[in-house]
Amino acid sequence: MFLGTHNPRLDDKGRITLPAKFRDALAGGLMVTKGQDHCLYVFPRAEFEQMARKVAEAPFTNEAVRAYQRYLFAGTDEQRPDGQGRVLIAPELRRYAGLTKECVVIGAITRLEIWDATAWQRYMDEHEQRYAEAREEVFPGLF
Repeated sequence: MFLGTHNPRLDDKGRITLPAKFRDALAGGLMVTKGQDHCLYVFPRAEFEQMARKVAEAPFTNEAVRAYQRYLFAGTDEQRPDGQGRVLIAPELRRYAGLTKECVVIGAITRLEIWDATAWQRYMDEHEQRYAEAREEVFPGLF
């Protein structure tokens, strides 16, 4: 499971150092793709392949499905962390997520998310109160 919040920096070459505690899970390769809310998703390769199979099974005769498939797969970059746990974030992915030097990497159970630090703070400011007030109807039967 990927959990927690980390604050790495994007270096001048567009690389980010992944948190050490996640490196073993990502050593076999990872997929970086455009996520919702203008962040990046980082999946272990096997997890991404499992998700991709499900997305590929959706009926491509549906226009919304085709658009989602195109956007997801065209915006995905396969990476393998170097010896120091760094991965290169492609320029188009950096642009999409608005990444600057200061970044935030959060664990989201099956994936990591990479955010620009300012965008993450803005997201937290906008959503923190709703989380604090969340009721059972968000996840029925969970609490």
